[in-house]
Amino acid sequence: MKKIFIITLIGVLFMSCSKEEKVAVLSTNFGDMVIEFFPKTAPNHVESFQILAEEGYFDGTTFHRVIPGFVIQGGDPNSKDLDRMNDGTGGRAGKFFGIGKEDDPDSWMIPAEFNDIPHKRGTLSMARSQNPDSGSSQFFICHDAVPQLDGQYTVFGQVISGLEVIDLIVNSERDARDNPIDRVEMKVKMVNRGQALTEE
Repeated sequence: MKKIFIITLIGVLFMSCSKEEKVAVLSTNFGDMVIEFFPKTAPNHVESFQILAEEGYFDGTTFHRVIPGFVIQGGDPNSKDLDRMNDGTGGRAGKFFGIGKEDDPDSWMIPAEFNDIPHKRGTLSMARSQNPDSGSSQFFICHDAVPQLDGQYTVFGQVISGLEVIDLIVNSERDARDNPIDRVEMKVKMVNRGQALTEE
């Protein structure tokens, strides 16, 4: 009986480790932010972000719009080049969610998954155009509580470590379009939650 119990216990521990929650570590020259996700409330947005992160899609993109008391926005592949005028105009979903042309990845968008989670300091939410179903790769992180965005944009995550990095980024010197003068590049990797918080 003892042997069976031990084997069962090892199996349970192995399963729990293999299913450990994934978080994103978003690295910048100002430091790292650790982001947890809300797959139960915004499954498509979480899946898309994680797919793109695993592809390395966000690496080398910038926070191209920073507004104190409001948000820092990034995730546009156009921000990888030196043409600042096209920043904020690109991006795509990580896979086909029924919007766009299935054989044209650049047209893929994510349908809105509006929910009751408030936009507070550190909230991760999806940028979009006037069309609610136009989420792509561009996202924003709230610098402060922004209740006017509640129910209008899809919240799909929260910064759980590194909130001070938001302060440093948002206070960067910026141009007339709120784009930092000095590029604030990012790199995003998916890791197990325990690993991310242990490495702090």
